[in-house]
Amino acid sequence: MLFAIRFFPEITIKTRPVRQRLIKALRRNLRILLGRVDSGISVTGDWDILEVETHSDDENLVSQVVEILRNTPGISLISQVTKQPLPDFEGILAAILPFYQAQLQGRSFAVRSKRQGNHDFSSMALERFLGTALLNRTGATRVDLQQPEVTVRLEVRQQVLFVVTHQWRGLGGYPMGTQEPVLSLISGGFDSAVSSFLFMRRGIQTHFLFFNLGGKEHELAVKEVALYLWMRFGSSHRVKFVSVPFEPVLSEILNKVDSGLMGVVLKRMMIRAADRVAREMKLSSLVTGECVAQVASQTLPNLTVIDQVTDMLILRPLIVTDKQDIIDMARKIGTEQFSAQVPEYCGVISVKPTTSAKPQRVLAEEAGLDASLIDDAVAEREVQMIDRVVEVLAHRDVEPEQMATVPDRAVVIDIRHPSEQERAPLHSDQFEIAVVPFYQLGSRFAAMDASRQYLLYCDKGMMSRLHASHLKDAGYRNVAVYRPS
Repeated sequence: MLFAIRFFPEITIKTRPVRQRLIKALRRNLRILLGRVDSGISVTGDWDILEVETHSDDENLVSQVVEILRNTPGISLISQVTKQPLPDFEGILAAILPFYQAQLQGRSFAVRSKRQGNHDFSSMALERFLGTALLNRTGATRVDLQQPEVTVRLEVRQQVLFVVTHQWRGLGGYPMGTQEPVLSLISGGFDSAVSSFLFMRRGIQTHFLFFNLGGKEHELAVKEVALYLWMRFGSSHRVKFVSVPFEPVLSEILNKVDSGLMGVVLKRMMIRAADRVAREMKLSSLVTGECVAQVASQTLPNLTVIDQVTDMLILRPLIVTDKQDIIDMARKIGTEQFSAQVPEYCGVISVKPTTSAKPQRVLAEEAGLDASLIDDAVAEREVQMIDRVVEVLAHRDVEPEQMATVPDRAVVIDIRHPSEQERAPLHSDQFEIAVVPFYQLGSRFAAMDASRQYLLYCDKGMMSRLHASHLKDAGYRNVAVYRPS
């Protein structure tokens, strides 16, 4: 199976050296990502398009390849194509008919061709010939250039013909790793997940910083979101997940700061800590999911006061985005369902929050706080590579057993995201399968039959290890990981 990859349009208008550098990075990223699926997949090309070719037309393999291509930053359009030496017009028609004849039956259509190189015909002449021939030789109803029911697509590149059989939109943006990295403050909610995604789509290596205000359950929920985002959109590059224990800081604020200023002071403390973490990681920018006036701490006066604690660049991609648009984007990228279950701990601490904090008043409130708590929190932070977050519990004996076969009476729980389950459903006549997305597992596992053994399954084994470890740490001993060979 052959795919032609078109670049994000902004890549194509760069100077020659920059364009070559960006395309080289995209080619490298695709080879890393696709190589994990099948080492036989080739990625070639350099200036106008990349060609991705599989050695097999296996439906599951093709589905995985398309999913990777659609979620890799730097790609504008993915076309599944056939490729052959350029024939004459009759030969082009013969190449098109096997793919489009059935689709055109009883439907309107248009022919769209792209042509590159020197030829003795124009794109319009080719389209007219094919339109007339297809109308006469298929059961198509008419040619409709405005709103066709079927679009017949082909490309002529020099002396090569590409017939397009399917197309998908890509993410756009720049190839991952071609911009300076950032540190994204992630709470697991809608806003921070979407803002992190937007930076990943732009080709920016996005590390995650989490301020733990709610214990292990909160941390696990946020790790789910971060791990999901990384696996789907950024796994060509390794990133870090930094967890800072912030409950002592929060407790100090609750006990000593005026209720109306708690939200602003907490955000200032977080930015102070984030500044230090970022500098130690040699990062120069922070990312937050804040949006003007969405909550009291996010008014312009309050954001101004919050930003005064650092001279580091704070990037807010959602700053004027409507909440519903944010939720819609979360739904589109797949984070809505489990972000909805992450509690917003830091959003409920002020009874009557101020919308216009005064710098001097804030400084006076902060003067009574124990400044060493920030030092302690930063010093006690836990830093892990995102693909190793399961090892947060490594100091306990909770590493789950991994099984390649399913014992008698055991149940395999498919914890994948619904989009992954739909793409490649898990079937077996040998054992029982339960479908419980990972973001529902915590609430539903306690109700399952405790006399049976449960094996958690996901494609890469990361999410299943994370949840199996968490369940074992919670006292369940009837859980393991299913990793078929």
